[in-house]
Amino acid sequence: MKVDESKYSIANIRDMLSRGDLTVNKSYQRAAGLWPTPSRSYFIDTILEGYPFPKVYFHEYLDRKSKRVRTEIVDGQQRITTILDFLDGKFGLGKNSNRFAGHHFADLAEDVQDQFLFYVISCDVIRDAGQAEILQMFRRMNSYTLPLNSAEKRHSEFFGEFKDMVTRVLDSMTLLTDWNVFTTRQVVRMADAAFIADLVLAFECGVISTSDKKLHSLYKTYDADFSKSAEYELVLREIFEFIAEYLSVVQDSYFTKPFALHALICALYHNMYGLPNFEEVSGLEPIGVFVVGPIETACNNLLRLSSAHEGKDLAEFPAYVEAMSEGANRERQRLVRVEYICKALRGEL
Repeated sequence: MKVDESKYSIANIRDMLSRGDLTVNKSYQRAAGLWPTPSRSYFIDTILEGYPFPKVYFHEYLDRKSKRVRTEIVDGQQRITTILDFLDGKFGLGKNSNRFAGHHFADLAEDVQDQFLFYVISCDVIRDAGQAEILQMFRRMNSYTLPLNSAEKRHSEFFGEFKDMVTRVLDSMTLLTDWNVFTTRQVVRMADAAFIADLVLAFECGVISTSDKKLHSLYKTYDADFSKSAEYELVLREIFEFIAEYLSVVQDSYFTKPFALHALICALYHNMYGLPNFEEVSGLEPIGVFVVGPIETACNNLLRLSSAHEGKDLAEFPAYVEAMSEGANRERQRLVRVEYICKALRGEL
């Protein structure tokens, strides 16, 4: 077996397929058309924005009967089919495209069309190999791949409205990375996506314990239709921008720990809009603003809470420190955290 790295433009691949120089080997590939439109739209937008995607694999061999060299796709059919369907005007881009929502290929400016056609796809070409060797190659490659975690499984299983909303939020808001809330490895493995989904769970259900089962149910329930998608996206943008602009003093504090930032966002949401059932539990009604009084007072109160958390100082806020030190995703501890932070933002500590 020999594997050579190669590169083809989209225009090259389109022409190869139209001439019959490139074909699909269906014994390796799933049936075409399995990707739903939102997923196809996001993939095309990836190309239009100039981002890379995983390489495709071709198999080049000699057809003994015709004595012609033939090339077939052994991995990448969904991606290539999506590209061809977009070129043929079979679908347009959805709202998960920031710059080209609603556009079909023919609607794009000529220079953008040219950039799309000349986008280079990385490809490995397999030569001197039979089907058994190719299958063994993929088995060996997959044996070194880490098993998918729960967040990755959700994003590989669902392609609809909820996943789109989570992706748009992460693409447009950089606070989680700017503040190093998650490590690069955690982001790659979609911990930030789980964080956003967990916030929506709170907006929908109140301050409750989270679990992979509950987040999976959220993705499943709102896969086909998510009527609050635009609303929650706007709210999350508003809260993240407020934190970045007015509460930046906590950037280097313990509030950058994911469970602490989660509590801060929930507290801001409750102060402004009201979390389901939280008023009944805490006695704190929504007030229609994020912060009461001078912003400096709210910042100082947050720093007091963070300092107590960091130093495990039980003198001033024992219940808060205990809640921050145990059960990161449990309802009882979450309720205490959000209540204290709500009061800190209201100047009531």
